[in-house]
Amino acid sequence: QMKIWGTSASKQKELTKMLDEWAVYIRRKYQNKQLPSSTYLSEAEPFLEQYAKRSPANQALIGAAGDLVQTENFLAILDAQRDEEGDLQPERGTAPSSPTSTSLDVVSKTEGLIVFFPGIPGCAKSALCEQILNTPGGLGDNRPLHSLMGDRTKGRYWQKVADERKKKPFRITLADKNAPNEEVWRQIEDMCGMTKAAAVPVIPDSEGTDSNPFSLEALAVFMFRVLQRVNHPGNLDKASPNAGYILLMFYNLYDGKSRREFESELYERFGSLVKMPLLKPERAPLPGDVKTILDEGMSLFRLHQSRHGRAEPSKGSYAQEWAQWEKRLRVVLSRNANYLTSIQVPFDVAVKEVLEQLKAVAKGDVKTPDTAKRRFGNIVFAAVTVPQADILSLLRKLGENDGDVNNFLNGIKVEDNLSKAHVT
Repeated sequence: QMKIWGTSASKQKELTKMLDEWAVYIRRKYQNKQLPSSTYLSEAEPFLEQYAKRSPANQALIGAAGDLVQTENFLAILDAQRDEEGDLQPERGTAPSSPTSTSLDVVSKTEGLIVFFPGIPGCAKSALCEQILNTPGGLGDNRPLHSLMGDRTKGRYWQKVADERKKKPFRITLADKNAPNEEVWRQIEDMCGMTKAAAVPVIPDSEGTDSNPFSLEALAVFMFRVLQRVNHPGNLDKASPNAGYILLMFYNLYDGKSRREFESELYERFGSLVKMPLLKPERAPLPGDVKTILDEGMSLFRLHQSRHGRAEPSKGSYAQEWAQWEKRLRVVLSRNANYLTSIQVPFDVAVKEVLEQLKAVAKGDVKTPDTAKRRFGNIVFAAVTVPQADILSLLRKLGENDGDVNNFLNGIKVEDNLSKAHVT
């Protein structure tokens, strides 16, 4: 329909992104129920309100309505140059002189950005933050960058981040701390609202399992990296007697979510998703002894958790088993060091890809992750186009073997009416 109306490609992209999110929103709330038109109308307002708040570009797409937007910001957007269709045209290469300047490039920079990491220790977030800070030009705009490292921050970390953001809300904050659960994600959402910021999760790319967004290979690599560390500021390194247990504890925080569910929820909450390459696509399977030691650790973790909750392993009834397992873990990972090193994507390559994705987010050129598109509740729809000729041939073969089918096909003139075919 948008093509019939002559809508530009850029506007189609904006509208399609919004409509995809609307579909997820309404299906998630009402499942597959038949809804009256009045329900769609009543639900549209809160959805559009939240969508508009996420960025000036969204706000410009939807328009001003009552007190849903801040007047001065919306007027600044309206003052920006527009093309013939009303799309905003940024003045490329123009540095923002102040938060109230009227070009789109400047208006978009009145928002801050929070980069955070739903990961596991050993996912290289601190090293990545350091690389981002040292990159000439940062994320491609003039907003100042700063990083707050969890291992060096005393007190309540996310409250510290919020306090720092209130001081300078327009800057880009690298939240260098693992953000593994929905409680933390809600805090970040609240922070975005209070300090006028967008947030983007950066996650290690991994196939995951049916019940965890991270594969055993990823977990093995994270453990291997942690046990290579020395003098870690958070004391999680080769000298830590409980390093393996702590990694299992973090891994378990994600338990119950498949990779698709994990990515979709992050995207639905924050509107963008950056993936950091971790494992090479072409790699040998996980060695048997590595898989065995991880399985043993997870079984022991479940036993410990059911009896002692979050108590340290050295204080429970499985203290001896934990000590033995930690020793065996180090031996097994050391024995497979060449394998665990060889399956990793080189760090410089991973950094380059993350920087490219973050720059796109900072500019507003955010591409919807494929895993989140058209995901309605627990049902995922996919369609594969198939050749028309093959379908017609198959139908005719069925007709040759069944008179009723043949009569039906002749009655509907299938050759004349079947112009496209797909499997859903």
